[in-house]
Amino acid sequence: MAAALQAAITRAWQGRGALSTALLPISWIYGALTAVHRWTYAIGLKRSEKLQVPVIVVGNVIAGGAGKTPTVLGVVAHLQNLGFKPAIISRGYGGSHQSPTVVADASTAHDVGDEPLLLWRSSGVPVVVARDRVSAGKLLLQTHSDITHIVCDDGLQHYRLFRDLEVCVFDSRGLGNGRLLPAGMLRQPWPRTPVTAVGQSTQGLMVLKTGQSDLDGHLATRVLSETAINGHGQTIALDALRKSGTPLHAIAGIAQPDNFFRMLQAKGLDLQTTEGLPDHYDFDSYSRKSDGREVLICTEKDATKLWRHRPDAWAVPLLQTLPPSFLAAMDQALLPQHTPPVSSPHGHTTH
Repeated sequence: MAAALQAAITRAWQGRGALSTALLPISWIYGALTAVHRWTYAIGLKRSEKLQVPVIVVGNVIAGGAGKTPTVLGVVAHLQNLGFKPAIISRGYGGSHQSPTVVADASTAHDVGDEPLLLWRSSGVPVVVARDRVSAGKLLLQTHSDITHIVCDDGLQHYRLFRDLEVCVFDSRGLGNGRLLPAGMLRQPWPRTPVTAVGQSTQGLMVLKTGQSDLDGHLATRVLSETAINGHGQTIALDALRKSGTPLHAIAGIAQPDNFFRMLQAKGLDLQTTEGLPDHYDFDSYSRKSDGREVLICTEKDATKLWRHRPDAWAVPLLQTLPPSFLAAMDQALLPQHTPPVSSPHGHTTH
């Protein structure tokens, strides 16, 4: 019942029908609460804390996945290619950590959350998780004194952390019906009003689109990798899976699982069955067993938890390319503040 209601609400976000309109009173209350929260920082009742290095916050103002994780990886890779030493902080949603925690070899998705673990494995840079992003940033700088930039995974609404640049990510849904949660999918009104604390300069805002929409912004390109990897470290070409004739079962515990399934099908994979699960699904209670014939395909994010139970599952990486216009604008916003220690060619593609 709950899943059906959530699905109905999600569909309602694309129009202004009866269900969306019925939810408007709740949206008005939600909007008032978020406005008060922003207002307390704008007039100085609360203050944003500025860290010792530039901070780039990558997030979104819409509910559901829009492509924050690959964007964080792309920003980190670009900074590395310029000779900087970036690191990542994250809320660590779904993790059991009670205090700021450094992601390490022994970390599990249960400890630190699935997305931070994926970010750490994919980027190779230091990652710290904490409910309070300022505390995460301070621990990061204490343990890694050579860090030049901090990239914050999510946190546009975490105003306690001052940011030098905001990257707001949208997918093909754009603004939906333009209404606030739960009548629409906006977490706050758009255009976004920067929260400028007393005595601090206005932060820059960049818009990145991971799908075609009417919004103005830089458009990234996204494709699935041509190869998949399993929990044993083996790789296989998607073309080999397509030609094998083996039944394929695709699973996705992400915000919009159907997008992953469609991308697999666009690669020519004939999916016998698909299974969409809630975002950040932990897989501890996942009961699907292998019959020896079926091949299980999942996202990289799901693999951080699924491989503990099904190391035979094949994870297909998502490759996102940040457009040159976006990278140039980011350079213009950040580089006057910090000169890189060395110079190297740009690289725009991330895994």
